[in-house]
Amino acid sequence: MTLDVVAATGSHVDDLGPEAVVLLRHPPTGVTAIVVVDNTASGPAIGGTRMAPDVTVEEVARLARSMTLKSAAARLPHGGAKAGIVADPTMPAADKEAVVRWFAGAIRDLRSYIPGPDMGTDERCMAWVHDEIGRSVGLPAALGGIPLDELGATGFGLAIAAEAAAAAGAVVLDGARVAVQGFGAVGRHVARFLSQRGATLVAASDSQGALIDPAGLPVDELISWSRAGHPLVAFDGAGGADRVDREALIAVDCDILVPAARPDVITEANVDDVRTRLVLEGANIPLTAKAEAVLHDRGVLCLPDWIVNAGGVICASVEHAGGTRALAFAQIEETVRANTATVIAQSAETGELPRDVADRLALGRVREAMALRRSYG
Repeated sequence: MTLDVVAATGSHVDDLGPEAVVLLRHPPTGVTAIVVVDNTASGPAIGGTRMAPDVTVEEVARLARSMTLKSAAARLPHGGAKAGIVADPTMPAADKEAVVRWFAGAIRDLRSYIPGPDMGTDERCMAWVHDEIGRSVGLPAALGGIPLDELGATGFGLAIAAEAAAAAGAVVLDGARVAVQGFGAVGRHVARFLSQRGATLVAASDSQGALIDPAGLPVDELISWSRAGHPLVAFDGAGGADRVDREALIAVDCDILVPAARPDVITEANVDDVRTRLVLEGANIPLTAKAEAVLHDRGVLCLPDWIVNAGGVICASVEHAGGTRALAFAQIEETVRANTATVIAQSAETGELPRDVADRLALGRVREAMALRRSYG
């Protein structure tokens, strides 16, 4: 690992990993890509392939560590990794296919990494990867996969976490006001699953802006509109909803806030604007550590990402092992409910941040696996 890569990954270099940081470049187009394999003590690493024009080595390294902890917390036979393709995901379809197929070929021999869909990529992209190298998860159903984004595996897990929080008295789901930041593959489904449990979607945002309506937004119609590629602010079925900048969503008065977009969207600079009782971290690392501490001191329950948004990687693991979607969703429910309940109970008992409890839980399992591997001494 070169010194500049170590500097870019910063504090994320420690005894757990990363095991490999791979920087790729496609000279004909200038497209670059990053792969970070963080830890494989429990098995080959599963992690999404993100496509965004501003993705960085540091972001990918942090996300890879998150995947290590997420898989460990869920007791999956996998480690953690992540990839980032530095490109515009809205490029023409033929160009995107060419880029994804190039990326797949470039990681052919990096067998410790199993790619999956992430922001900017989907099941179709994973089909291209699989066609090139025979190794990916989140495949379309036509190829025998369990299309986790299409089915909403991560959103389902978040709804189960909300049920566990309700059972602990943190929130009442029937009538709960929900705000979803990032109405994409995760955000759309968590809105749907929570509305099925009696909650009301009062705010939703995408990259173009946000809709806010205290009386409630029509979830099914909004999902159809968003899936068709239309910006939320152009939705004409929202009645008297306010159309505002996307950043305004975190200040919405709600019972459940679901940040399901990019990392670090809630920081010490804007955490005082948050008005909610429960934060379900739908994205990976959406809050900084300081922001979580501030909210904890205010009595806001922040449920950590690698505990509550593990539905996607659990689904991917079941698919990789040849399981069914029914088995995947049953495992998501069992694992997320148990882990969420454990984190809430231990946090209440000790006064620790839920994040600290989750860290201890996940790190203990990673180190247990590392101790059983000869390569780790």
